[in-house]
Amino acid sequence: MTVAQTVPALEDDPFGTEVLTDPYPFHSRLREAGPVVHLPRYDLMAMGRYAEVKASLTDWATFVSSRGAGLPDFAKEKPWRPPSLLLEADPPDHTVVRTAMNGVIAPRAVRAMRARFAPVAEDLADALVARGRFDAVTDLAEVYPLQVFPDAVGLPAEGRENLLPYGALAFNAFGPRNQLLTDALAAAAPVQQWILARCERDELAPGGLGAEIWAAADRGEITHEQAPLLVRSLLTAGLDTTVYGLGNSVYALACHPDQWAALHADPKLAKFAFDETLRWESPVQTFFRTSSLDAVVAGTPIPKDSKVLLFLGSANRDPRHWGEDAGSFDIRRSAAGHVGFGMGIHQCVGQPIARLESELVLGALARRAVRLELDGDPVPKLNNTLKGWASIPVRVTPA
Repeated sequence: MTVAQTVPALEDDPFGTEVLTDPYPFHSRLREAGPVVHLPRYDLMAMGRYAEVKASLTDWATFVSSRGAGLPDFAKEKPWRPPSLLLEADPPDHTVVRTAMNGVIAPRAVRAMRARFAPVAEDLADALVARGRFDAVTDLAEVYPLQVFPDAVGLPAEGRENLLPYGALAFNAFGPRNQLLTDALAAAAPVQQWILARCERDELAPGGLGAEIWAAADRGEITHEQAPLLVRSLLTAGLDTTVYGLGNSVYALACHPDQWAALHADPKLAKFAFDETLRWESPVQTFFRTSSLDAVVAGTPIPKDSKVLLFLGSANRDPRHWGEDAGSFDIRRSAAGHVGFGMGIHQCVGQPIARLESELVLGALARRAVRLELDGDPVPKLNNTLKGWASIPVRVTPA
């Protein structure tokens, strides 16, 4: 790619340990450098300001997803797995499967999940508050979604632990071939076949989301070849982002006692606390697009066939959009419009389920605990795409 000398450049490695651990100083430099910045290390064009990131996410015709939502360009190299029909496709192909998935994850289906998900959240909150000290990741964020979401999909109970290493691989694979990806490939190698097998019709319980996807194929809304790939998409994107989002929510609330006090006083704010977390500590930090033609963004030329890295986490803290307090965490803020779930036709199809899970479990915890505090140093969990924690020790004071 030939880049004009007038385009600002930053030498940082966005997939290096320093940036993945604490991306916010880099995000600030990225936004201040300009609306479009060149990253020579990977020969990428990058955007970190809200206006340009949102516009690029919604302009699917110029910035296509079908050549990969990660660094690899599917026009030049073979994907590590069959591409996602939701994340890595463009209209008209994407429109067909997205319409079918919207029917599967319809509002009435999500409403029906509330009755099944709520008792699990209540029981878990009871147990955690009774203990007084727990790990917000391994005892909460990984436990609750891994129980209720696979139930909703229709997966058997046995082997669900395989979902987390597979999800880690899927999101690491959006980045470069670094040590994180190498380690994720090794960890997920034994479970990839298990995941693929669980996407087949005979493995899925009647009435679950997986069975509904196969029913859509029977009705001719999608093909039978597409059905297992869409079940796979649910298992990949529907779990890890929720796990990270819940962990990040508890971390944010534990770091801000005044915000926990507000949530305890009014547990109905739980859904707003989750949305503010998606803005303040976005689980999905980046996604790629590829320019399908010569484009101009904010006066900057972007040559055809350029890989473009969109920093969702940076856009969600851009003071140009959110104001000078963009870096503060406030659960009463109107976080509507954040790009933590993406934007446009590729916006996360499973977000209503993630919102339901977080609302139920955070609300249940808030009703039972008058205080939530860190009980040690959190341990970051590095991933080429996701921002989150491997461990968040916390302590709670029962109400």
